[in-house]
Amino acid sequence: MDPSNLAQHAGTAGAVFASIFVVATTTMKTMIPLRVVGILTNLVLIGTAIPSHNYLVILVQTVVLVLNSYRLHQMLQLIRDVRRSVNSDLSMDWLKPFMTERTYKAGEIIFYKDEKAENMLYIVSGRFRLVESGIELPVGAIVGELGMLSPSNMRTQTLECIADGLILSVSYSKVEELYVQNPAFGFYFLRLSSARLFENIEKLEQRLAQQAAAKTA
Repeated sequence: MDPSNLAQHAGTAGAVFASIFVVATTTMKTMIPLRVVGILTNLVLIGTAIPSHNYLVILVQTVVLVLNSYRLHQMLQLIRDVRRSVNSDLSMDWLKPFMTERTYKAGEIIFYKDEKAENMLYIVSGRFRLVESGIELPVGAIVGELGMLSPSNMRTQTLECIADGLILSVSYSKVEELYVQNPAFGFYFLRLSSARLFENIEKLEQRLAQQAAAKTA
């Protein structure tokens, strides 16, 4: 077959396959299938560009292929980490790479009740207290997740630092991104929020019981 005809047929085939893959992406709702289809599209376009010696297409698609492969690897790793977290305790260790850190001094207010909530916090060191309920949060505690679930995204309590410490913070937008990339994260976040609600209820019930016992004594 004439090389020029071969290149022409390859280019036509590449355009057809690319169009099919583009249409296929419109039916996908999650990122992993999109990345897989993107990688297949890159490979097809590279293969069809070789006979015509279209080096620009080969270069561009190779770069995009590397990026798609890297992002796919990140997402698959995230899924493995989330599944481990869902099946074990409510640890935030796997989420730390997505978080930023900040130190606080005793007496500082991290956020106020009824303030607009934008992030979730993880206590690394120090001592922190929820002012309205009087609940002191230990190292390793997660706080601020309920603000994401409230209809107005408002803080439900004030958080105060009572001993110098370090906090890691992750924005709600990043949490939402993780949820979109992997719906299993939604189950993890539900467990996390439910555990916080039940913990708060239990501690408040204990305080009420102590107050009732003190009155009857």
